[in-house]
Amino acid sequence: MKSERERHERVVVALLAACGMLTSLQFTLIVPILPLIPELLDTTAADASWLITVTLLAGVVGTPVVTRLADMHGRRLLLLVSMGLLVAGSVIAAVIPGFTAVLIGRALQGFGTAVVPIGIGLLSALVSRRRAVLGIALMSGTLGMGSALGLVLAGPLLEWGGLPTVFWCSAVVGALFCVLIRLRIPEAPTGPARAFDLVGAALLALGLTALLLAISRGQYWGWTSPLTLALTLVAVATLALWLLWERRHPAPLIDVRTAMRAPILPINIASFFATFGMYANHLLTTQEALAPASTGYGLSTPTAAAGLFLLPSALTMILLAPVAARVITRFGGQRALLLGSSVMAVAFLFRLFFHGGAVPVLIGSALVGAGVAFAFAAMPSLITVSVPADQVATANGVNSVIRTLSGAVAAALFAFVIAALPSLPDPSFLSEEALRLSLGFAAACGVITAILAAFLRLPPSKEPA
Repeated sequence: MKSERERHERVVVALLAACGMLTSLQFTLIVPILPLIPELLDTTAADASWLITVTLLAGVVGTPVVTRLADMHGRRLLLLVSMGLLVAGSVIAAVIPGFTAVLIGRALQGFGTAVVPIGIGLLSALVSRRRAVLGIALMSGTLGMGSALGLVLAGPLLEWGGLPTVFWCSAVVGALFCVLIRLRIPEAPTGPARAFDLVGAALLALGLTALLLAISRGQYWGWTSPLTLALTLVAVATLALWLLWERRHPAPLIDVRTAMRAPILPINIASFFATFGMYANHLLTTQEALAPASTGYGLSTPTAAAGLFLLPSALTMILLAPVAARVITRFGGQRALLLGSSVMAVAFLFRLFFHGGAVPVLIGSALVGAGVAFAFAAMPSLITVSVPADQVATANGVNSVIRTLSGAVAAALFAFVIAALPSLPDPSFLSEEALRLSLGFAAACGVITAILAAFLRLPPSKEPA
């Protein structure tokens, strides 16, 4: 009986981790081929960038709503809904020609962001504590693993079968996972029945939409343009109103009193800076690989092969996720977060002083991946043990939104730095000075995360044993 239960728990952990990797892969799978989209879909470069923005937007807006519904009405049910939307979006983008259909498909794919927090909620309810720690480590690490693998796989998939193949791959694998979820994962207990906070959901959706549009499109519209400034004001005003509403609502969409108190708030702030470091690793590694040698640091790698420089990071995260789970189980999530963020800081410092060759870039990328593996495994574990059982998916959903916003900020800041400090030989790439500045800032993000981890205070009974 015990061995049968252990086998079942292993299947649940492996399946949910695989689903998380598939969903996180969607955000970067289109990035390497974005320069080719205007030709492939007969559109402009500015419109093509919406294929990134709309996926982020759907993820940021949809995740808090979907995860709250999961805690109320069933986590497996909403997991299937999220995966189903991802599959539907992939099929639409693969089958229907034209930019509009692909844009709609990419929007539906964005709802897959909710899979990771819902999966974490399922793990906390369905498997033993020890195996839940391992599963959460694997699931939370899928954001880094999937995003890195997306950059690696995009080029070969496009060359093999064209743009539809990129989407058919997600559709087929996602459909298979839906069947396996239905067959192998039971439903988890739900929280107490209560009315859904429609006003809170609407205010949050409006505020987050305005905020993400201002962040992600500001570079195209101009940071001081009337539209960017108007969206920023709408975001600030709406989110402030949402905060007041949630504090007074008897059954809020998100329990902001819990979210704003220790240790949840510092963990979420740490998530923002750690995620920024992860995306900085992706962006700067790709920049070094693609940049021409005339920049002083570039490796002049063909576009199709540039993603290979991120393989060490992805493989390191995959291999170290079980190790991170053991560290959390034995020493606690706080020490794992401190270790991971410290490794990230050291890795970026290494890259700051040693770059300009393939070997240092590969080593640096792998070291950052090692830090991400520990940091990302620790943060959802800490959140999960710090909130009531009926808020696990919601709380991790908020953390997922913060990670997504961090990625958007990283991309926007990266574009700003390229525009402000371009390389003289090729203005489409960073200057070496800008590269050093970016690596130093990424190291600082690791240091800030480490400081937050060092001063994190958890009740003894709340820290994973």
